[in-house]
Amino acid sequence: MTSRTRIITAALELLAKGEAVSTRAVSTAAGVQPPTIYRLFGDKDGLLDAIAVQGFSDYLAVKTALPPVTDPLDDLRQGWDLNVEFGLANPALYLLMNTRPRPDGPPSPALAASLEMLSARVRRVAEAGRLRVPEPLAAGLIHAAGSGTTLSLIATPVSERDPALSPTAREAVIAAISTDRPVSRTPGPAAVATALQAALPQVEGLTGAEKSLLGEWLTRISG
Repeated sequence: MTSRTRIITAALELLAKGEAVSTRAVSTAAGVQPPTIYRLFGDKDGLLDAIAVQGFSDYLAVKTALPPVTDPLDDLRQGWDLNVEFGLANPALYLLMNTRPRPDGPPSPALAASLEMLSARVRRVAEAGRLRVPEPLAAGLIHAAGSGTTLSLIATPVSERDPALSPTAREAVIAAISTDRPVSRTPGPAAVATALQAALPQVEGLTGAEKSLLGEWLTRISG
């Protein structure tokens, strides 16, 4: 086992136990000198990013074995449920991913990977013509509601958690962003623009600049 792997494993174990993930505690648990952590991860933030990425990746490695879902809305539901399940199974790790402040930079790599998966699921709904709002708005709503629901459940004692909270919130968001029938079959340019925008990356015969301009027009129409 490499020093990097030992350090990340030790940090994940400390996090799971609810203990402080300090460089001193991690170096002691991993059997390395503190300078090794700085050499491999740069600083404590780099270490926290690495353990969040590893913890999330380990979880996904198990869950990606699930059978594929044909209906894009059911796929969205499965993604929501996986997010909540991950948060409740790994509360400290979930809090690390979602609540550590990053006012001047991008989200943590682990959270970025989670958002990327969410965007892919939302795109499936849009490509099926069943998204009633622009993709970024849909993804933003799902992320805000899903993470808020999970954080609320984490903060609630297990005996007091309402099992209906998550599915009720999930269905409310899905109803707000989608429709049972393809929106392109309903009147109005906004619905058609939303569906076409989802398929734009697969459109051939246009230059990059032309796609960019068309994407801007479709965004304005669908909005």
